[in-house]
Amino acid sequence: MVDVLGGRRLVTRGGACVEAEAALQNKVVALYFAAARCALSRDFTPLLCDFYAELVELAQPPAPFAVVLVSVDSSAQEMQDFMRQLPGTWLALPFQDPYRHELRTRYHITATPRLVILKPSGEVITDKGRKQIRERGRACFQNWVEAADVFQNFSA
Repeated sequence: MVDVLGGRRLVTRGGACVEAEAALQNKVVALYFAAARCALSRDFTPLLCDFYAELVELAQPPAPFAVVLVSVDSSAQEMQDFMRQLPGTWLALPFQDPYRHELRTRYHITATPRLVILKPSGEVITDKGRKQIRERGRACFQNWVEAADVFQNFSA
């Protein structure tokens, strides 16, 4: 994550700050570009939350997976309201961090929601995470783990 989020602080749903590198170390990271006002985001978010819960919150051992919200909301309040609907362990770039806009440019985000899956190095595994989850469910995660070279005794 050094290339993508190195040196950045992320926020939790409760507003606490965490160092991105420590929180995301040795994990497949999903950058979730979404907005509360976007109907497609509101439609996909529950599916992504369930996907995450099955892999991380309910699994033993938990899968090496983290979701980082990159909000495209128009206000900090909209982003906070949206984050209240998300799992408490998800992280987000702070609303006031201009890097949110740089990431949208870097990953060619023109519509939301978009789920970009990254290796721990920051290299893109796929920018079609939303489509893969919809079509394959948990099975797509095994491919992401293998592509990321993250060792985990995990089976989808």
